Amino acid sequence: MYGSNGNEARSSSARAEAVVDVKRQRAVVLAVILSTFFVGFGGGVVFPILPNLGAVLGISPFLVGVILSTNRFVRVVANAPAGSLVDRIGTRSPFIAGLFIEGVATLGYILAMRSTLPEAWFLLARVLWGVGSALVFATAYTIAADVSTGESRGTNMGVVRGGMTLGFPAGLVLGGVVSELFSIPIAFALAAAFALFASVLAYATIPETHVSDSKTAVKPWEIETGTPTMTVGLVNFGLYFAYLGALFSTLVLFLAANGFAVLGYGPQASSGVLMAVTVIAAAGFMFGGGVLSDRLGMRVPILLGFLAVSFVGFLLLTVADSVVGLVAACVLIGTGQGGTSGPLIALLADLTPDERIGRAMGTNNVLGDIGGGLGPMISLPLVESVGFTPVYTACALVPLLAGGVLLYGVYVQTGSVSPRTSIDG
Repeated sequence: MYGSNGNEARSSSARAEAVVDVKRQRAVVLAVILSTFFVGFGGGVVFPILPNLGAVLGISPFLVGVILSTNRFVRVVANAPAGSLVDRIGTRSPFIAGLFIEGVATLGYILAMRSTLPEAWFLLARVLWGVGSALVFATAYTIAADVSTGESRGTNMGVVRGGMTLGFPAGLVLGGVVSELFSIPIAFALAAAFALFASVLAYATIPETHVSDSKTAVKPWEIETGTPTMTVGLVNFGLYFAYLGALFSTLVLFLAANGFAVLGYGPQASSGVLMAVTVIAAAGFMFGGGVLSDRLGMRVPILLGFLAVSFVGFLLLTVADSVVGLVAACVLIGTGQGGTSGPLIALLADLTPDERIGRAMGTNNVLGDIGGGLGPMISLPLVESVGFTPVYTACALVPLLAGGVLLYGVYVQTGSVSPRTSIDG
């Protein structure tokens, strides 16, 4: 009888600990979502404003593309050290510091508007934003991985990625609508206030989650070059090139060239609304894609399905001749982009040892940012020389190529084109 009661007591204690763990996991994930949501305003606010400011401020289309891409090129350099830093000192301090740096960078947009050298201030602000976001991205994903199991990783990665993304469409709307109704400096000031609030919120709520016995051996320049990281990173490269790189930097010009108007707004506000629609669809399916991959117990089939949706969305964009067609194309593109995000990052965490997750996330972000950075620099000059249709057609092929890379890399690593989520790297 004593043994039975002892077993029951231990069972009850284990259940209680499991409930506490689940509650802790949810609380940490929610804290990350809220912090990154508020700071995301500053990431989206420039896209509906800056392309049209080129003519007003005397900035060439190429330089506008460079400004929009600068944060991503900075992250190309900063992502790997950020990931190594996470594996070395943990997640809490770099996460808070990154959010604060992004808030300061957003203030730089206001200085740019009042300066005689706006391009220099915009470039400096985007450099700072790149450093801050490198820290935020590496830590946010690592925190989610640290508090997850194989059965919940896809869901948690999708939720965190969705929360991080939702701040971006809020910034798009803020930048487009507030700048037209009030002024551009007011739009930038609101984004800066929310970003600085995010750092305060993180300081109050985010615990340390990443403790490794090998952290003293991690060097700042160390990156992860294993097959899982390079496979996921190359897929990320292609998707960011087509989506955040090419589409977001050219949409306002596409609307102006074709005379499309959403809700009666001009090109800036219309592009902000459409990009927000795209990102909202993406954010919703980031959660859905992660949940589906957890329930199925496999990531690859879900990834291939959403890559196909992205392909269809870009094809529809090439023939859209009305606002309804544009909205449909943006929803499909966002759905495809978002649906891949949760399972893709979860797949990387599935196949990577715990002590190297920070570096894997950092390296994955490097490749994504190279794609996102090259997108505006290549697409903006191309749409002026060859038009929008060839550029968007090329973007439609990117998800198909990404699917091929995914299947090859996963097979090389696991011996299967669709491994179960229980497989470890």
